[in-house]
Amino acid sequence: MTTESAPAPHPASLTATRRVSSVHPPRGHTGRRPAAHARRRIRHRGRPFALLGADTAAACLAAFLVPAVPWPATVAAALLAAAGTALHTWRGLYRYAFSPSALAELPALFVLALVPWYALAEAFAAYAPRYATGPAAVACGAALQALLACAGRAAVHGARRRTAARRPRSALVVGRGPVAQQVTAALYAHPGYGMRPVGRVDLHHVGGSPDPGTLPVLVTPEDVTRAVIQNAVRHALFTAPPENPALAGLFAAHGCRVWLVGGGAADPAGGPARPRAPRRDHLWGFAVRPLETGVRRATAARTVKRAMDAVLAGLALLAASPVLAVCALAVRCADGPGVIFRQERVGLGGRPFTLLKFRTLRPSDDHESATRWTVARDRRMSRTGRVLRRTSLDELPQLWNVLRGDMSLVGPRPERPYFVAEFSHTYPGYAARHRMPVGITGLAQVNGLRGDTSIEERARFDNHYIDTWSLWQDVCIMLRTAASLLRPGGS
Repeated sequence: MTTESAPAPHPASLTATRRVSSVHPPRGHTGRRPAAHARRRIRHRGRPFALLGADTAAACLAAFLVPAVPWPATVAAALLAAAGTALHTWRGLYRYAFSPSALAELPALFVLALVPWYALAEAFAAYAPRYATGPAAVACGAALQALLACAGRAAVHGARRRTAARRPRSALVVGRGPVAQQVTAALYAHPGYGMRPVGRVDLHHVGGSPDPGTLPVLVTPEDVTRAVIQNAVRHALFTAPPENPALAGLFAAHGCRVWLVGGGAADPAGGPARPRAPRRDHLWGFAVRPLETGVRRATAARTVKRAMDAVLAGLALLAASPVLAVCALAVRCADGPGVIFRQERVGLGGRPFTLLKFRTLRPSDDHESATRWTVARDRRMSRTGRVLRRTSLDELPQLWNVLRGDMSLVGPRPERPYFVAEFSHTYPGYAARHRMPVGITGLAQVNGLRGDTSIEERARFDNHYIDTWSLWQDVCIMLRTAASLLRPGGS
Protein backbone atom coordinates (compact mmCIF):
# COMPACT_ATOMS: atom_id res chain seq x y z
CA MET A 1 0.00 0.00 0.00
CA THR A 2 1.23 3.47 -0.83
CA THR A 3 0.69 5.71 2.17
CA GLU A 4 2.05 8.69 3.94
CA SER A 5 2.28 8.58 7.72
CA ALA A 6 1.08 10.58 10.70
CA PRO A 7 1.84 10.29 14.41
CA ALA A 8 -0.36 7.85 16.29
CA PRO A 9 -1.11 9.31 19.74
CA HIS A 10 -0.35 7.19 22.79
CA PRO A 11 -3.01 6.79 25.49
CA ALA A 12 -0.95 8.72 27.98
CA SER A 13 -0.41 11.73 25.79
CA LEU A 14 -1.97 13.58 22.92
CA THR A 15 1.38 14.36 21.37
CA ALA A 16 3.38 11.19 21.87
CA THR A 17 3.44 8.48 19.21
CA ARG A 18 2.37 4.86 19.22
CA ARG A 19 4.33 2.41 17.08
CA VAL A 20 2.19 1.00 14.28
CA SER A 21 4.23 -0.77 11.63
CA SER A 22 1.72 -0.79 8.81
CA VAL A 23 -1.86 -1.26 7.81
CA HIS A 24 -2.24 -5.01 7.72
CA PRO A 25 -5.03 -7.59 8.00
CA PRO A 26 -6.04 -8.91 11.41
CA ARG A 27 -4.88 -12.38 12.41
CA GLY A 28 -6.59 -15.05 10.40
CA HIS A 29 -8.02 -12.63 7.88
CA THR A 30 -7.15 -13.17 4.23
CA GLY A 31 -8.21 -9.75 2.98
CA ARG A 32 -10.44 -11.34 0.36
CA ARG A 33 -13.80 -11.16 2.08
CA PRO A 34 -16.25 -9.33 -0.20
CA ALA A 35 -17.97 -6.17 0.95
CA ALA A 36 -21.35 -7.93 0.94
CA HIS A 37 -20.11 -10.39 3.57
CA ALA A 38 -18.79 -7.48 5.63
CA ARG A 39 -22.20 -5.80 5.51
CA ARG A 40 -23.95 -8.96 6.64
CA ARG A 41 -21.49 -9.35 9.52
CA ILE A 42 -22.00 -5.77 10.64
CA ARG A 43 -25.76 -6.13 10.65
CA HIS A 44 -25.53 -9.34 12.63
CA ARG A 45 -23.21 -7.83 15.25
CA GLY A 46 -25.44 -4.76 15.52
CA ARG A 47 -28.70 -6.56 16.29
CA PRO A 48 -29.87 -5.41 19.74
CA PHE A 49 -30.79 -8.87 21.04
CA ALA A 50 -29.40 -8.21 24.52
CA LEU A 51 -31.24 -4.90 24.96
CA LEU A 52 -34.38 -6.43 23.50
CA GLY A 53 -34.13 -9.29 25.99
CA ALA A 54 -33.69 -6.88 28.91
CA ASP A 55 -36.73 -4.84 27.87
CA THR A 56 -38.86 -7.94 27.33
CA ALA A 57 -37.88 -9.37 30.72
CA ALA A 58 -38.70 -6.06 32.40
CA ALA A 59 -42.17 -5.95 30.82
CA CYS A 60 -42.95 -9.52 31.78
CA LEU A 61 -41.72 -9.14 35.38
CA ALA A 62 -43.69 -5.93 35.85
CA ALA A 63 -46.88 -7.61 34.60
CA PHE A 64 -46.47 -10.41 37.15
CA LEU A 65 -45.17 -8.36 40.11
CA VAL A 66 -47.70 -5.52 40.39
CA PRO A 67 -50.35 -6.96 42.75
CA ALA A 68 -52.94 -4.20 42.25
CA VAL A 69 -53.42 -5.10 38.58
CA PRO A 70 -56.12 -7.80 38.09
CA TRP A 71 -55.29 -8.50 34.44
CA PRO A 72 -54.39 -11.97 33.08
CA ALA A 73 -50.64 -11.80 33.70
CA THR A 74 -49.56 -13.88 30.70
CA VAL A 75 -51.66 -11.90 28.23
CA ALA A 76 -50.62 -8.58 29.73
CA ALA A 77 -46.94 -9.56 29.67
CA ALA A 78 -47.08 -10.53 26.00
CA LEU A 79 -48.88 -7.32 25.02
CA LEU A 80 -46.58 -5.09 27.08
CA ALA A 81 -43.47 -6.75 25.63
CA ALA A 82 -44.71 -6.38 22.05
CA ALA A 83 -45.77 -2.76 22.52
CA GLY A 84 -42.53 -1.93 24.32
CA THR A 85 -40.40 -3.37 21.52
CA ALA A 86 -42.27 -1.33 18.91
CA LEU A 87 -42.11 1.91 20.91
CA HIS A 88 -38.42 1.52 21.82
CA THR A 89 -37.55 0.85 18.19
CA TRP A 90 -39.48 3.94 17.13
CA ARG A 91 -37.74 6.01 19.80
CA GLY A 92 -34.30 4.76 18.69
CA LEU A 93 -33.38 3.03 21.96
CA TYR A 94 -31.78 0.13 20.08
CA ARG A 95 -29.39 2.21 18.02
CA TYR A 96 -25.64 1.88 18.44
CA ALA A 97 -24.20 4.42 20.88
CA PHE A 98 -20.63 5.28 21.86
CA SER A 99 -21.47 6.21 25.45
CA PRO A 100 -24.83 4.62 26.34
CA SER A 101 -26.30 5.56 29.71
CA ALA A 102 -29.17 3.61 31.23
CA LEU A 103 -29.95 6.47 33.63
CA ALA A 104 -30.18 8.95 30.75
CA GLU A 105 -32.65 6.58 29.08
CA LEU A 106 -34.84 6.24 32.21
CA PRO A 107 -37.26 9.13 31.47
CA ALA A 108 -37.89 7.80 27.96
CA LEU A 109 -38.31 4.27 29.31
CA PHE A 110 -40.95 5.45 31.80
CA VAL A 111 -42.94 7.46 29.25
CA LEU A 112 -42.82 4.63 26.72
CA ALA A 113 -43.92 2.15 29.40
CA LEU A 114 -46.76 4.39 30.59
CA VAL A 115 -48.37 4.48 27.12
CA PRO A 116 -49.02 0.71 26.76
CA TRP A 117 -49.95 0.35 30.45
CA TYR A 118 -52.61 3.05 30.09
CA ALA A 119 -53.84 1.59 26.78
CA LEU A 120 -54.12 -1.89 28.32
CA ALA A 121 -55.99 -0.50 31.33
CA GLU A 122 -58.56 1.07 29.05
CA ALA A 123 -58.83 -2.03 26.86
CA PHE A 124 -59.24 -4.47 29.78
CA ALA A 125 -61.77 -2.20 31.51
CA ALA A 126 -63.83 -2.05 28.32
CA TYR A 127 -63.62 -5.83 27.94
CA ALA A 128 -64.76 -6.68 31.50
CA PRO A 129 -65.45 -4.44 34.52
CA ARG A 130 -63.56 -6.82 36.85
CA TYR A 131 -60.33 -5.85 35.05
CA ALA A 132 -60.74 -2.13 35.83
CA THR A 133 -57.51 -0.65 37.20
CA GLY A 134 -56.85 2.66 38.93
CA PRO A 135 -54.33 5.22 37.62
CA ALA A 136 -52.04 4.68 40.62
CA ALA A 137 -51.64 0.98 39.81
CA VAL A 138 -50.99 1.82 36.14
CA ALA A 139 -48.31 4.38 37.07
CA CYS A 140 -46.77 1.91 39.53
CA GLY A 141 -46.60 -0.79 36.86
CA ALA A 142 -45.04 1.57 34.31
CA ALA A 143 -42.50 2.82 36.86
CA LEU A 144 -41.55 -0.72 37.87
CA GLN A 145 -41.11 -1.74 34.22
CA ALA A 146 -38.95 1.34 33.54
CA LEU A 147 -36.74 0.66 36.58
CA LEU A 148 -36.30 -3.00 35.69
CA ALA A 149 -35.51 -2.09 32.07
CA CYS A 150 -33.02 0.52 33.27
CA ALA A 151 -31.25 -2.03 35.47
CA GLY A 152 -31.17 -4.60 32.68
CA ARG A 153 -29.86 -2.10 30.17
CA ALA A 154 -27.13 -0.98 32.57
CA ALA A 155 -25.97 -4.58 32.83
CA VAL A 156 -26.03 -4.97 29.03
CA HIS A 157 -24.10 -1.74 28.47
CA GLY A 158 -21.44 -2.81 30.97
CA ALA A 159 -21.06 -6.24 29.41
CA ARG A 160 -20.77 -4.70 25.96
CA ARG A 161 -18.04 -2.31 27.07
CA ARG A 162 -16.02 -5.19 28.53
CA THR A 163 -16.50 -7.28 25.39
CA ALA A 164 -15.58 -4.34 23.15
CA ALA A 165 -12.37 -3.73 25.12
CA ARG A 166 -11.36 -7.38 24.67
CA ARG A 167 -12.24 -7.53 20.96
CA PRO A 168 -11.91 -4.05 19.43
CA ARG A 169 -12.94 -3.43 15.82
CA SER A 170 -10.68 -1.68 13.33
CA ALA A 171 -11.41 2.00 12.70
CA LEU A 172 -10.13 4.79 10.47
CA VAL A 173 -10.01 8.43 11.55
CA VAL A 174 -10.76 10.82 8.69
CA GLY A 175 -9.38 14.31 9.07
CA ARG A 176 -6.36 16.34 10.10
CA GLY A 177 -5.17 18.62 12.88
CA PRO A 178 -5.59 18.47 16.66
CA VAL A 179 -9.11 17.01 16.63
CA ALA A 180 -8.04 13.98 14.61
CA GLN A 181 -5.06 13.41 16.94
CA GLN A 182 -7.20 13.79 20.07
CA VAL A 183 -9.88 11.43 18.78
CA THR A 184 -7.24 8.84 17.95
CA ALA A 185 -5.68 9.25 21.41
CA ALA A 186 -9.09 8.85 23.07
CA LEU A 187 -9.71 5.58 21.24
CA TYR A 188 -6.32 4.23 22.35
CA ALA A 189 -6.79 5.39 25.95
CA HIS A 190 -10.34 4.09 26.36
CA PRO A 191 -10.66 0.61 24.83
CA GLY A 192 -14.25 0.37 26.09
CA TYR A 193 -15.28 2.15 22.90
CA GLY A 194 -14.29 -1.03 21.08
CA MET A 195 -12.30 0.68 18.33
CA ARG A 196 -8.67 0.21 17.31
CA PRO A 197 -7.35 2.95 14.98
CA VAL A 198 -5.42 1.40 12.08
CA GLY A 199 -4.86 4.53 10.03
CA ARG A 200 -5.82 8.10 9.29
CA VAL A 201 -7.40 9.29 6.05
CA ASP A 202 -6.32 12.63 4.59
CA LEU A 203 -6.78 12.94 0.83
CA HIS A 204 -5.07 16.36 0.88
CA HIS A 205 -2.05 15.27 2.89
CA VAL A 206 1.37 16.37 1.70
CA GLY A 207 4.30 14.89 3.58
CA GLY A 208 7.57 13.08 3.46
CA SER A 209 8.37 9.42 3.17
CA PRO A 210 6.55 6.93 5.42
CA ASP A 211 7.98 6.34 8.88
CA PRO A 212 7.45 2.82 10.27
CA GLY A 213 6.96 4.24 13.76
CA THR A 214 3.86 6.26 12.89
CA LEU A 215 0.22 5.63 12.09
CA PRO A 216 -0.26 5.32 8.30
CA VAL A 217 -1.99 8.13 6.46
CA LEU A 218 -4.14 7.01 3.52
CA VAL A 219 -3.95 9.60 0.77
CA THR A 220 -5.95 8.06 -2.10
CA PRO A 221 -9.35 6.34 -2.36
CA GLU A 222 -7.53 3.21 -3.55
CA ASP A 223 -5.50 3.17 -0.31
CA VAL A 224 -8.69 3.61 1.71
CA THR A 225 -10.45 0.74 -0.08
CA ARG A 226 -7.46 -1.55 0.40
CA ALA A 227 -7.17 -0.68 4.10
CA VAL A 228 -10.90 -1.22 4.70
CA ILE A 229 -10.78 -4.67 3.14
CA GLN A 230 -7.46 -5.83 4.57
CA ASN A 231 -8.18 -4.66 8.12
CA ALA A 232 -11.92 -5.44 8.18
CA VAL A 233 -12.56 -1.81 9.13
CA ARG A 234 -15.97 -1.37 10.75
CA HIS A 235 -15.99 2.32 11.76
CA ALA A 236 -15.01 5.55 9.98
CA LEU A 237 -14.84 8.65 12.17
CA PHE A 238 -14.94 11.98 10.33
CA THR A 239 -13.61 14.87 12.40
CA ALA A 240 -15.29 17.38 10.05
CA PRO A 241 -18.23 17.19 7.62
CA PRO A 242 -17.04 15.27 4.53
CA GLU A 243 -15.51 17.48 1.86
CA ASN A 244 -15.46 14.53 -0.52
CA PRO A 245 -19.00 13.06 -0.55
CA ALA A 246 -17.85 9.92 -2.33
CA LEU A 247 -15.55 9.04 0.58
CA ALA A 248 -18.44 8.62 3.01
CA GLY A 249 -20.24 6.55 0.39
CA LEU A 250 -17.15 4.37 -0.06
CA PHE A 251 -17.12 3.51 3.65
CA ALA A 252 -20.85 2.81 3.71
CA ALA A 253 -20.61 0.62 0.61
CA HIS A 254 -18.11 -1.59 2.47
CA GLY A 255 -20.37 -1.97 5.49
CA CYS A 256 -18.68 0.57 7.75
CA ARG A 257 -20.51 2.71 10.26
CA VAL A 258 -19.83 6.37 9.41
CA TRP A 259 -19.68 8.96 12.20
CA LEU A 260 -19.15 12.70 12.57
CA VAL A 261 -16.99 13.33 15.65
CA GLY A 262 -16.17 16.70 17.13
CA GLY A 263 -18.37 18.43 14.55
CA GLY A 264 -21.79 19.90 15.09
CA ALA A 265 -21.05 23.56 14.39
CA ALA A 266 -20.48 23.02 10.68
CA ASP A 267 -23.54 22.53 8.59
CA PRO A 268 -23.24 19.90 5.88
CA ALA A 269 -26.72 20.59 4.60
CA GLY A 270 -27.11 19.86 0.97
CA GLY A 271 -24.37 17.24 0.98
CA PRO A 272 -24.90 13.55 0.49
CA ALA A 273 -23.88 12.70 4.06
CA ARG A 274 -26.05 14.42 6.67
CA PRO A 275 -26.21 14.13 10.44
CA ARG A 276 -29.31 12.47 11.77
CA ALA A 277 -31.35 13.98 14.58
CA PRO A 278 -29.08 15.10 17.44
CA ARG A 279 -28.60 12.56 20.23
CA ARG A 280 -26.91 12.70 23.63
CA ASP A 281 -23.90 10.69 22.56
CA HIS A 282 -20.22 11.48 22.84
CA LEU A 283 -16.77 9.99 22.40
CA TRP A 284 -14.78 11.09 25.43
CA GLY A 285 -16.42 14.52 25.38
CA PHE A 286 -16.50 14.92 21.60
CA ALA A 287 -20.01 15.17 20.22
CA VAL A 288 -20.64 12.23 17.92
CA ARG A 289 -23.53 11.34 15.67
CA PRO A 290 -24.04 8.98 12.77
CA LEU A 291 -23.85 10.25 9.22
CA GLU A 292 -26.64 9.12 6.95
CA THR A 293 -25.23 8.24 3.51
CA GLY A 294 -26.92 7.49 0.23
CA VAL A 295 -25.73 3.91 0.41
CA ARG A 296 -27.23 3.19 3.81
CA ARG A 297 -30.42 5.18 3.44
CA ALA A 298 -33.74 3.31 3.00
CA THR A 299 -32.28 -0.19 2.94
CA ALA A 300 -35.68 -1.90 2.70
CA ALA A 301 -36.77 0.38 -0.14
CA ARG A 302 -33.47 -0.25 -1.96
CA THR A 303 -34.18 -3.97 -1.74
CA VAL A 304 -37.55 -3.32 -3.35
CA LYS A 305 -35.77 -1.24 -6.02
CA ARG A 306 -33.44 -4.13 -6.83
CA ALA A 307 -36.37 -6.57 -6.98
CA MET A 308 -38.26 -4.17 -9.25
CA ASP A 309 -35.21 -3.83 -11.49
CA ALA A 310 -34.83 -7.60 -11.82
CA VAL A 311 -38.51 -8.24 -12.52
CA LEU A 312 -38.95 -5.37 -15.00
CA ALA A 313 -35.66 -6.10 -16.77
CA GLY A 314 -36.59 -9.78 -17.15
CA LEU A 315 -40.04 -8.92 -18.51
CA ALA A 316 -38.59 -6.26 -20.80
CA LEU A 317 -36.04 -8.71 -22.22
CA LEU A 318 -38.82 -11.17 -23.00
CA ALA A 319 -41.09 -8.52 -24.50
CA ALA A 320 -38.28 -6.89 -26.50
CA SER A 321 -36.74 -10.12 -27.76
CA PRO A 322 -38.18 -9.63 -31.31
CA VAL A 323 -36.80 -6.07 -31.37
CA LEU A 324 -33.45 -7.30 -30.08
CA ALA A 325 -33.33 -9.92 -32.81
CA VAL A 326 -34.16 -7.37 -35.53
CA CYS A 327 -31.54 -4.92 -34.22
CA ALA A 328 -28.90 -7.64 -34.06
CA LEU A 329 -29.69 -8.74 -37.61
CA ALA A 330 -29.55 -5.15 -38.88
CA VAL A 331 -26.16 -4.54 -37.23
CA ARG A 332 -24.83 -7.83 -38.62
CA CYS A 333 -25.95 -7.03 -42.16
CA ALA A 334 -24.80 -3.39 -42.09
CA ASP A 335 -21.52 -3.61 -40.20
CA GLY A 336 -20.44 -7.26 -40.21
CA PRO A 337 -19.59 -9.59 -37.31
CA GLY A 338 -19.49 -8.39 -33.73
CA VAL A 339 -23.05 -7.34 -32.98
CA ILE A 340 -22.53 -6.62 -29.27
CA PHE A 341 -20.14 -3.88 -28.17
CA ARG A 342 -18.52 -4.40 -24.74
CA GLN A 343 -16.94 -1.56 -22.83
CA GLU A 344 -15.64 -1.08 -19.28
CA ARG A 345 -17.66 1.40 -17.25
CA VAL A 346 -17.58 2.52 -13.61
CA GLY A 347 -20.48 1.50 -11.38
CA LEU A 348 -21.52 1.62 -7.74
CA GLY A 349 -18.69 2.52 -5.37
CA GLY A 350 -16.28 3.06 -8.27
CA ARG A 351 -16.24 -0.63 -9.20
CA PRO A 352 -15.79 -1.40 -12.93
CA PHE A 353 -18.11 -3.62 -14.93
CA THR A 354 -18.62 -4.54 -18.58
CA LEU A 355 -21.44 -2.61 -20.24
CA LEU A 356 -23.24 -4.11 -23.25
CA LYS A 357 -24.60 -2.19 -26.26
CA PHE A 358 -25.41 -2.86 -29.86
CA ARG A 359 -22.38 -1.84 -31.88
CA THR A 360 -23.00 1.33 -33.86
CA LEU A 361 -19.36 2.08 -34.78
CA ARG A 362 -16.25 -0.05 -34.81
CA PRO A 363 -13.45 1.97 -33.12
CA SER A 364 -9.99 1.85 -34.65
CA ASP A 365 -8.46 0.53 -31.39
CA ASP A 366 -9.12 0.07 -27.69
CA HIS A 367 -7.58 3.44 -26.82
CA GLU A 368 -10.06 5.28 -29.04
CA SER A 369 -12.92 3.35 -27.47
CA ALA A 370 -11.80 4.25 -23.95
CA THR A 371 -10.88 7.91 -24.47
CA ARG A 372 -13.00 9.34 -27.29
CA TRP A 373 -15.87 11.32 -25.83
CA THR A 374 -18.56 11.08 -28.54
CA VAL A 375 -18.98 9.40 -31.90
CA ALA A 376 -22.40 10.83 -32.72
CA ARG A 377 -21.16 12.67 -35.84
CA ASP A 378 -18.54 10.17 -36.93
CA ARG A 379 -18.71 9.59 -40.70
CA ARG A 380 -17.77 5.95 -40.20
CA MET A 381 -21.14 5.29 -38.58
CA SER A 382 -23.58 3.46 -40.84
CA ARG A 383 -27.20 4.45 -41.35
CA THR A 384 -28.22 1.54 -39.12
CA GLY A 385 -25.94 2.78 -36.35
CA ARG A 386 -27.39 6.30 -36.55
CA VAL A 387 -30.94 4.97 -36.30
CA LEU A 388 -30.06 2.82 -33.30
CA ARG A 389 -28.41 5.70 -31.49
CA ARG A 390 -31.14 8.22 -32.35
CA THR A 391 -33.86 5.89 -31.01
CA SER A 392 -31.72 4.62 -28.09
CA LEU A 393 -32.29 1.05 -29.25
CA ASP A 394 -28.54 0.47 -28.97
CA GLU A 395 -29.03 0.61 -25.17
CA LEU A 396 -31.40 -2.39 -25.05
CA PRO A 397 -28.68 -5.00 -24.24
CA GLN A 398 -28.11 -3.12 -20.98
CA LEU A 399 -31.25 -4.82 -19.71
CA TRP A 400 -28.98 -7.84 -19.27
CA ASN A 401 -26.65 -5.67 -17.14
CA VAL A 402 -29.65 -4.75 -15.00
CA LEU A 403 -30.67 -8.39 -14.65
CA ARG A 404 -27.10 -9.29 -13.60
CA GLY A 405 -27.06 -6.53 -10.98
CA ASP A 406 -24.36 -4.40 -12.65
CA MET A 407 -26.86 -1.59 -13.22
CA SER A 408 -30.31 -0.36 -12.27
CA LEU A 409 -33.07 0.78 -14.58
CA VAL A 410 -32.79 4.30 -13.13
CA GLY A 411 -29.61 5.91 -11.88
CA PRO A 412 -26.65 8.04 -12.96
CA ARG A 413 -25.37 7.00 -16.38
CA PRO A 414 -22.11 5.01 -16.14
CA GLU A 415 -18.96 6.46 -17.67
CA ARG A 416 -15.60 5.06 -18.74
CA PRO A 417 -12.74 4.99 -16.19
CA TYR A 418 -10.67 7.50 -18.19
CA PHE A 419 -13.41 10.13 -18.07
CA VAL A 420 -14.39 9.32 -14.47
CA ALA A 421 -10.83 10.11 -13.37
CA GLU A 422 -10.75 13.29 -15.47
CA PHE A 423 -14.18 14.60 -14.47
CA SER A 424 -13.68 13.76 -10.77
CA HIS A 425 -10.74 16.19 -10.66
CA THR A 426 -12.49 18.86 -12.73
CA TYR A 427 -16.09 18.93 -11.50
CA PRO A 428 -16.95 19.07 -7.77
CA GLY A 429 -19.32 16.31 -6.76
CA TYR A 430 -18.81 14.20 -9.87
CA ALA A 431 -17.32 11.26 -7.92
CA ALA A 432 -20.34 11.35 -5.58
CA ARG A 433 -22.49 9.99 -8.42
CA HIS A 434 -21.16 6.53 -7.60
CA ARG A 435 -23.06 6.41 -4.31
CA MET A 436 -25.98 4.93 -6.25
CA PRO A 437 -26.08 2.04 -8.74
CA VAL A 438 -25.73 3.38 -12.26
CA GLY A 439 -28.72 3.17 -14.57
CA ILE A 440 -29.95 2.93 -18.13
CA THR A 441 -31.74 6.24 -17.71
CA GLY A 442 -31.70 8.93 -15.08
CA LEU A 443 -32.92 12.35 -13.99
CA ALA A 444 -30.25 14.10 -16.06
CA GLN A 445 -31.24 12.19 -19.20
CA VAL A 446 -34.96 12.94 -18.95
CA ASN A 447 -34.04 16.61 -18.60
CA GLY A 448 -32.20 16.53 -21.92
CA LEU A 449 -28.65 16.12 -20.61
CA ARG A 450 -27.48 13.44 -23.01
CA GLY A 451 -24.65 13.18 -25.47
CA ASP A 452 -22.34 16.20 -25.68
CA THR A 453 -23.92 18.26 -22.87
CA SER A 454 -22.65 19.88 -19.67
CA ILE A 455 -20.91 17.40 -17.36
CA GLU A 456 -21.30 19.77 -14.41
CA GLU A 457 -25.06 19.96 -14.93
CA ARG A 458 -25.30 16.17 -15.29
CA ALA A 459 -23.45 15.69 -12.01
CA ARG A 460 -25.74 18.21 -10.33
CA PHE A 461 -28.87 16.40 -11.52
CA ASP A 462 -27.43 12.98 -10.62
CA ASN A 463 -26.54 14.04 -7.08
CA HIS A 464 -29.95 15.67 -6.65
CA TYR A 465 -31.56 12.40 -7.73
CA ILE A 466 -29.50 10.43 -5.17
CA ASP A 467 -30.21 12.89 -2.34
CA THR A 468 -33.98 12.87 -3.02
CA TRP A 469 -34.29 9.28 -4.20
CA SER A 470 -37.58 7.40 -3.84
CA LEU A 471 -39.29 4.53 -5.64
CA TRP A 472 -41.93 6.89 -6.96
CA GLN A 473 -39.24 9.12 -8.46
CA ASP A 474 -37.88 6.06 -10.28
CA VAL A 475 -41.34 5.32 -11.67
CA CYS A 476 -41.72 8.93 -12.85
CA ILE A 477 -38.33 8.88 -14.58
CA MET A 478 -39.16 5.60 -16.35
CA LEU A 479 -42.49 7.02 -17.54
CA ARG A 480 -40.77 10.17 -18.84
CA THR A 481 -38.14 8.03 -20.55
CA ALA A 482 -40.81 5.94 -22.26
CA ALA A 483 -42.59 9.09 -23.44
CA SER A 484 -39.40 10.50 -24.98
CA LEU A 485 -37.99 7.24 -26.34
CA LEU A 486 -38.23 8.32 -29.97
CA ARG A 487 -36.98 11.85 -29.34
CA PRO A 488 -33.78 12.51 -31.36
CA GLY A 489 -30.62 12.67 -29.37
CA GLY A 490 -27.40 10.91 -28.53
CA SER A 491 -26.03 9.10 -25.52
